[in-house]
Amino acid sequence: MTREEKNRVIDVLTDKINKASHIYITDSLGLNAGDTVELRKQCYKNEIELVVAKNTLLKKAIEKSEKDLSELFEALKGQTAVMFSEVGNKPAKLIKDFRKKKNLEKPLFKGAYVEEGFYLGEEQLDVLVSIKSKEELVADIIGLLQSPVQNVLSALQSGGNTLTGVLKTLEEKNN
Repeated sequence: MTREEKNRVIDVLTDKINKASHIYITDSLGLNAGDTVELRKQCYKNEIELVVAKNTLLKKAIEKSEKDLSELFEALKGQTAVMFSEVGNKPAKLIKDFRKKKNLEKPLFKGAYVEEGFYLGEEQLDVLVSIKSKEELVADIIGLLQSPVQNVLSALQSGGNTLTGVLKTLEEKNN
């Protein structure tokens, strides 16, 4: 690869890093061709961009980017595949589901930048799976806000039925 080609790769990676909200660093070395194709399909289906990159070029792209992602440098060992996503927990869920479905230990999770925090090491994958996305948090808040309103409405409706019943009984007694 010529210097010019390397510089183009670095520029493309830098642009992807600057645009991505969440970045996962994984290792998929050892997956056979069929599993690799399936992983790429699952990434595409889940709106996750998967890019295989050389560690040196990825490190230079991180250094060149607008974000301070230097904590991810320690994850740049061995083969590296980078997942770019707009939803923080989607890549973690995809990795867990893919492993379970295929009964594999790959892709390995090496590190991530999610919700402005760093997660390094395989043991952090379960933490990332449990992080709620922005959409999930908004849905939870809406549900919490609706609950008291629904309680008041149902109390008013049941109270109206009780009041109507009492009035009917009183009317019948007077007649």
